[in-house]
Amino acid sequence: MSLSTVLAVIFGGILAGYAFAMCSMRLVAILQQEGYAGGAFLRWYYRNRNIERKKASLLALALALLTALFSVCFSFLGYEAANLISVVPFAGICILYCVAEHKRALRVPLKPTMRAMRLAIAYLIVMFALCVGLGFALVAVSMAADTDWVYLLRFVPFALVPLLCPPVLAFVNVCMKAYEAPHANKFVKRAQAALAESGAVKVGITGSFGKTSVKNFAAVILSEKYKVIATPASYNTPAGIARTVNEGGLDCEIFLAEMGARRTGDISELCDIVRPTVGVVTGVCAQHAETFGSLDAIRAEKGVLARRTEQCVLGRSASDMDGGNALVMGRDFDAEDIVLSTENTRFTLRLPQGSIPVTVPVLGRHAAEDVALAAALCSLLGMTVEEIAAGIAEIAPVPHRLERREGNGVVILDDAYNCNAEGAKNAVEVLRLAAGRKFVVTPGIVELGQLEEEVNGALGAALVGLDRVILVGETLVLDVRSGYLAAGGDESRLTIVPTLQKAQELLAKELAAGDCVLFLNDLPDKY
Repeated sequence: MSLSTVLAVIFGGILAGYAFAMCSMRLVAILQQEGYAGGAFLRWYYRNRNIERKKASLLALALALLTALFSVCFSFLGYEAANLISVVPFAGICILYCVAEHKRALRVPLKPTMRAMRLAIAYLIVMFALCVGLGFALVAVSMAADTDWVYLLRFVPFALVPLLCPPVLAFVNVCMKAYEAPHANKFVKRAQAALAESGAVKVGITGSFGKTSVKNFAAVILSEKYKVIATPASYNTPAGIARTVNEGGLDCEIFLAEMGARRTGDISELCDIVRPTVGVVTGVCAQHAETFGSLDAIRAEKGVLARRTEQCVLGRSASDMDGGNALVMGRDFDAEDIVLSTENTRFTLRLPQGSIPVTVPVLGRHAAEDVALAAALCSLLGMTVEEIAAGIAEIAPVPHRLERREGNGVVILDDAYNCNAEGAKNAVEVLRLAAGRKFVVTPGIVELGQLEEEVNGALGAALVGLDRVILVGETLVLDVRSGYLAAGGDESRLTIVPTLQKAQELLAKELAAGDCVLFLNDLPDKY
């Protein structure tokens, strides 16, 4: 093998590695959305109807066919020249693919964290090495075979590399964890030590739904009497809680920690960090059944918080977790006589100390129950009914959680952060109260595992009777459509579009003043 051949293979391998890495870089964003869980990422990639896998297969097929075609067609110029010319369609297709991917922007862009940048750089380096190594292997095989057609088509196997990108990325992610785990643990340990030293009352809030709303409502109400710090937005992981503590400190009397869980052991880990003495379990449903495996596993994991706290507040569907130290919705407190509208929610709040009439600018039956859960927590922490009422008066809508907005006479119900069956049912209930035409835009409900078809079918059935049903995406919408049609839905009122942008373009043509549109769930890009 001559020096010029060696240099050509190295240079070509680096270019090919860069091209394939750029074509698959959106996979890094999706791995980030999976919390860098490589197993979950690969299960997503190899599931049925995955559009990303289909695109990679089409890219590989196009590269193989055109590279082979150009090599054969230009073989009259000599094999070396034909091999060189076959690079033209290879480069052209990769460039077009990257441009198309750029135009199809991610709904949840890659967050440029240091961890994501380290992973992307490591992935790029490994792709360089893979393609250079493959190049040398193919040259060696073609020289050993000493056959014209093998020599002519020796670089066609490069077309298979797009199919290897996901497992290669998952492998790089596993290797990087040897650095990332202790690096992240250092910050978590610092936060854990600060929490242990703090005299603040630590409250853990978990559940399959309503965690963020209950936390936000509780923070507002408690602020009437106490100095409160709560984890912001949906910071509900060890890293999120650690960041809250390390960057914001613990100058407070009460610390509210939202606790998310996607796998068995997650709540135990968060309890080890925060060590809450008071807990709230909002309720249990099939959300995250895909990663937990069963509803029983979800219930058991959420119940860890109830068992590890001295006092707790339990939602209706978590009442069986009562160990004698809990306030239980329906028994000890409740949201009663709920009156819904597209402007506010009215109900009677019943607490152990008494009942009060409540009107809040948040929408849906579940919103009333979230306020009741937050109020029960405040009652447990020593607030009077009068103080709780004053705090409730300060409650504002939570962004993207059935938030009402208006534009050009159209009422918009933004429930983009909803991702559970119960919340979806409540959101549709509010939509049906609208005076004008009723539109819904939804991609379905995710992370339900084996229950995905059943729950999304039920969602489709719940949409029957609305004036317009617009389904967004490629994986879940077929189950929603099937449920809608099976329940007697009018097919002429249903449209499936590939992206939210296409749905918005359709709405711009059809909406008129007086109409109401519900945006139900906005999924990560893996769906």
